[in-house]
Amino acid sequence: RVVWNDQTIDDCRHLIRLAVREDLDRGFDLTTVALVSESARGSAHIMARSEGIVAGLLASHLALEEMQVDVTWQPLVNDGDTVAAGTRLARLHGSTRDLLTTERILLNFVGRLCGIATITRKYVDAVAETSALIYDTRKTTPAWRRLEKYAVGCGGGNNHRTGLFDAILIKDNHLAQANLQPDAAISRAREFLATHSDASSSDTHPVEIEVDTLDQFKVALKAGPDIVLLDNMSNDELAEAVRWRNAGHLQVVLEASGGVQLATVAEIAKTGVDRISVGAITHAATAHDVALDWELA
Repeated sequence: RVVWNDQTIDDCRHLIRLAVREDLDRGFDLTTVALVSESARGSAHIMARSEGIVAGLLASHLALEEMQVDVTWQPLVNDGDTVAAGTRLARLHGSTRDLLTTERILLNFVGRLCGIATITRKYVDAVAETSALIYDTRKTTPAWRRLEKYAVGCGGGNNHRTGLFDAILIKDNHLAQANLQPDAAISRAREFLATHSDASSSDTHPVEIEVDTLDQFKVALKAGPDIVLLDNMSNDELAEAVRWRNAGHLQVVLEASGGVQLATVAEIAKTGVDRISVGAITHAATAHDVALDWELA
């Protein structure tokens, strides 16, 4: 699971620097400097305008650090909290110019990550009566992956592999490029891991294979993968795959994927699969409605 650690922080700082360049280039906030006294000071709150799940508050704190502004930041809730409309998420106090200049950068980060956490929680709640777990994918905004996967965790979801470096996932094009059968591909992957001491443990580098027919699935199952990704299968096919797995391969994890929507995820979960990976929780998430409300004297 992606957590808020040094790697996540480093990614976030790079993104903040790009965001600052977008807004200020090599100049300054023309409107604020024109209208606001250099000595003016004020306070404001980051507000949730609708119900949702909090994620990314620490990104706003990092943005203030990166911009080296005269603003203090006080969180009033925690990432992962459920908040109602009108909830104050954080309080800011300091230079009025700095508050106004940083406003949109802060809200873009918090809104994006809260949006991902909120839609993730909806999927998690939809399968709560089953044993299935919701997972994300690599369908993330370029350069935002760690932050977006962190937000998925805040919403109660689970993280699939972070990148190409931390798991083997044999997809259809890996098979097609050399006309490989699933069992041969799994064997080749196992042989590779066995010769690389830093990648020899399935605990840290699981072997997963994607199949899109039950015939492929049955061939793959006999080769002993750690996970089988059942891509774009009907619910009847998913249930049949679960029966085959339960008949003698209980150690194999089954993951459903492909076009999963909030309206369909509960029925998919009832087939008995262990995991459901949902690209939409990152690539189609809507930014949560957050605002900076000024605290009037």
